[in-house]
Amino acid sequence: LLNINVGGKLFQIAIKVAARYPITRLGKLALYTDPMKKLQLCDDYSVQKNEYFFDRDPSIFHYIFHFYRSGVLWIMDEMCPSNFVEEIEYWGIQLKYSQRCCRILFEEKQDELSEYLKIQRELEAELEPLDSAQQFEGKFLGRFRKMIWNLIENPYSSVPAKIIAVMSSFFVLISIVGMTLSTVEEMKHKTGKMWMEQLEMICAIFFTSEYLMRLISSSSFKNFLRAAFNAVDLVAILPFYIQILFENLDEADMLYHDELHKVENVSKLGKVLKLIKLMRIFRILKLARHSTGLRAFGFTMRQCYQQVCCLFLFIAMGVFTFSALMHSVEHDVPGTNFTSIPYAWWWAAVSLSTVGYGDTVPDTVLGRVVAFGCISFGIILNGMPISILYNKFSDFYAKLKAHENET
Repeated sequence: LLNINVGGKLFQIAIKVAARYPITRLGKLALYTDPMKKLQLCDDYSVQKNEYFFDRDPSIFHYIFHFYRSGVLWIMDEMCPSNFVEEIEYWGIQLKYSQRCCRILFEEKQDELSEYLKIQRELEAELEPLDSAQQFEGKFLGRFRKMIWNLIENPYSSVPAKIIAVMSSFFVLISIVGMTLSTVEEMKHKTGKMWMEQLEMICAIFFTSEYLMRLISSSSFKNFLRAAFNAVDLVAILPFYIQILFENLDEADMLYHDELHKVENVSKLGKVLKLIKLMRIFRILKLARHSTGLRAFGFTMRQCYQQVCCLFLFIAMGVFTFSALMHSVEHDVPGTNFTSIPYAWWWAAVSLSTVGYGDTVPDTVLGRVVAFGCISFGIILNGMPISILYNKFSDFYAKLKAHENET
């Protein structure tokens, strides 16, 4: 017999039984005749008791012990997959000795644990700042850059840092409100236009200063440019300077500035300017820097991109299928709007989303049956991913909030 002491618990295994599995640790212990090789396999050896000691988990060794007696490795659901794999690798036993049903469930549990740990790491990285205060030590103007970094990136470091964080969100809202009011007819006269331009200039100056402060306080220029939030900050300030560049392209544009605005709707330059002004709407994404909810939403979309892509695929399939069916049963009706399948796409998309504008409706009985099928399919389709997305969003939001509070 082999006297095996695992974590203080004694087990006895017949040498003949252990030798059946020569590649395992106990199999080698049973087959080796050299005492030095045997000592390398265990943590300690008692000469008086002829007992081999292993400093391992005795609760898991029960399953190892059962494996040597029966030839089957049992896996219990309550065991930690990582710990169990580590133990069986130590004893030299492979997972293939377990029953197929146990192995499938165990591998699924392993995948779930790996996915959970991956999400945890990504959640921590989501809140982890691009730089840390320690990275400025020994660098050029380290203390000054560290002070600026605390002001911009760490709102909880001081009262001025909190004020700057609040001001950043305030200027984003003011900028969006200003852009919205600039489209109102009453604000397009000279005085209103002047006020809107001055407001835009103040917001652009603040956003530019904020961006430059982040750039100065960054420890790595390459990492700074690759960061998503910094790209959003750049997109927030670029429209203002591109607009100035286009409006002051040359002296002729300056002389005929009023004439340019008269033909703005038909000129190519006017269309480009409108598009550039529209890019200011992306400033609202700056709120995600200080909003845990927006971060959780973006994180949910990144984690559930496969489900979202499947949803869009099902919607596209539904649109093509029901628009083709509707065209086939309605195209002969006089005065119908379903003159072709592409014309029926809008109706199918509206019906699948269960909005139902009523601008295009079927006239025949068969057409109404197809419409009922389209609406029913839309209800089922819309109900499928909502619970998954909402549950994941609430889970990610709670974890982000908890991690943020701990930090």
